[in-house]
Amino acid sequence: MSRIVLKAILGFVMRVLYRPKVEGMERIPATGPVILAGNHVTFIDSLFLSLLVKRPVYFIGKDEYVTGKGVKGRLMAWFFTSAGMIPVDRDGGHGGVAALMTGRRVLEEGSVFGIYPEGTRSPDGRLYRGRTGIARLTLMTGAPVVPFAMIGTDKVQPGGKGLPRIAPVTVRFGEPLDFSRYDGMDRDRYVLRAVTDEVMSDVMELSGQEYVDIYATKARAA
Repeated sequence: MSRIVLKAILGFVMRVLYRPKVEGMERIPATGPVILAGNHVTFIDSLFLSLLVKRPVYFIGKDEYVTGKGVKGRLMAWFFTSAGMIPVDRDGGHGGVAALMTGRRVLEEGSVFGIYPEGTRSPDGRLYRGRTGIARLTLMTGAPVVPFAMIGTDKVQPGGKGLPRIAPVTVRFGEPLDFSRYDGMDRDRYVLRAVTDEVMSDVMELSGQEYVDIYATKARAA
């Protein structure tokens, strides 16, 4: 119920203020498990994705977003969980495994799981090398991957901080990718890299971003 209320209210406000352009929504299967994999340019990307896609979208978020104290903490927890966020402690030694298993559970329940293969927000607006968790998910579950691109959200919330601004936003979905030809090969690192690179190639084509073949975390640290 909270998701319906949030989507109805914020979805209406978002459409009135931003008039977002959505391309290729019909490419998202109406039923069954689906992985939505796209670029990540600002904090607000997940909110746009969750509010614009017709089906409920679940995604991983830091558990600190839902562990705050007091009224503010409870409001934040309600907001993020209603938007589809599943809190996971990603800073621990097993954070990556926990995120992977959470995504697998969502998909095995026949739901939609949103993921940013870069692993973090782009530090400079370019598209960075994808991590192979996306490949493991699609090969373990058989779920198709629908690539997507967020365009303009970095102008809405530059740097991922501060109050959102009014700017044009486009969300573009590509054709579903089927990797069933690699069934049973989810432990082959060459296959995992090939699948990940194919997804990122489609994201690059949809977004028009310059591609950088290093991980975003390394670029951010540098």
